[in-house]
Amino acid sequence: MTQSEFNDPTTIRIVTFLREIGLEIKVAEFHQPTFLPGIDVDQGALLVDQPKLTYPGDLLHEAGHLAVTPAEKRKRLHGNVGKKASEEMMAIAWSYAAAVHLELDLAILFHSGGYRGWSESLIENFTQGRYFGVPMLQWLGLTVDEKRARHLRIAPYPTMIRWLLD
Repeated sequence: MTQSEFNDPTTIRIVTFLREIGLEIKVAEFHQPTFLPGIDVDQGALLVDQPKLTYPGDLLHEAGHLAVTPAEKRKRLHGNVGKKASEEMMAIAWSYAAAVHLELDLAILFHSGGYRGWSESLIENFTQGRYFGVPMLQWLGLTVDEKRARHLRIAPYPTMIRWLLD
């Protein structure tokens, strides 16, 4: 039960959503530093040490990496999973769509402690509809841009067609 595992309302909301879409979230206790405070990935599961979790929005970002990875490969992911620029762009775009879906303040996702000092710029750009990463998410079949959405008569990004690659 999420309520008893976590005590922060934002963390509970995010974890509930991630589990609903099919990602595995496990409570953990870390004895060594992790790439992101309070978060690690092991065999495709997000491990969360809530007392060490500094930014709950980081859960969405890491989930974005998992979501755009094929299920077979996802099961083998461990540690820092976003090493390529394309993976980072997709994770950022995916996590923005998730934050919008959850109606979270974007400062929770694009917090000042991350994104190499570009948090405010990311908030401004995404809020103004200046997205990146969407063509890759569209190529994977997870969402569509405005032009394709009009043709298909469905809602465009940041609405997602589906949340997981498979």
